[in-house]
Amino acid sequence: MIGFDLSRRFVRVWQRNFMVYRNTWKISFMPPLLEPLFYLAAFGVGLGGLVGALTYGGKSTDYTAYIAPALIAINIMQSAFFENTYASFVRMFYMKTFDAMLATPLTIEEIITGEILWGATKSLIGTALMMVVISIFGLLHYPHALLLLPAAFLGGLAFACAGMICTAIVPTIETFNLPLFLFITPMFLFSGTFFPLDNLPGWAQLFARILPLTHLVELCRSLALGRLSASKLVAVVYLVLWSAVLFPLALMGMRRRLIR
Repeated sequence: MIGFDLSRRFVRVWQRNFMVYRNTWKISFMPPLLEPLFYLAAFGVGLGGLVGALTYGGKSTDYTAYIAPALIAINIMQSAFFENTYASFVRMFYMKTFDAMLATPLTIEEIITGEILWGATKSLIGTALMMVVISIFGLLHYPHALLLLPAAFLGGLAFACAGMICTAIVPTIETFNLPLFLFITPMFLFSGTFFPLDNLPGWAQLFARILPLTHLVELCRSLALGRLSASKLVAVVYLVLWSAVLFPLALMGMRRRLIR
């Protein structure tokens, strides 16, 4: 990219994070395996008994099958965002890992690119684990559901870039509460995760369409239920454009922060 000192050396940063992950994989594996069980029990079995079936894509859909793909999308968002906010901030500010990397031939752009791609990889790993659990309940339609894996990386890339921008501007680690409250929580609740967007008033539907999680939920739901259509390409394009815009902003923001 013009103006950025970026080469394939960013893979070394990704490799470093992966090596650390391998040492803690037993703990890291637990949330993606247990979270879908808790959510499916609480919302699918408990609330699903009250809601019954919903109409999605012109077909009647069991509520449990409706929310299962949304749980995958939420995990994609949270895995990437938390990795490139709290975890990246700890590596940068407390562990001084970034300072150590800058003492090598690595550039700031290569370090941040490796961090962002690792955040997307965490989303991919978490999605693969969740798919194993959700598949046990017969809630994924194969072979279409296999496309959830590249969708997870794309969605993870989008939220990793957003998380890194937050890391570039927050003064302290406690300040991450603001983007969590103002950015992540509204998407968790109003992105078509637990109820159709048609239930919202017109202005709220328009607001939801601006949120990246809405498009990720739509993409994951269509892939999981095997109800593909050309309209879902809009979600792919939106996530690609979101990543393309936020990625250079993340690089510029972190460059300003690290060279102060």
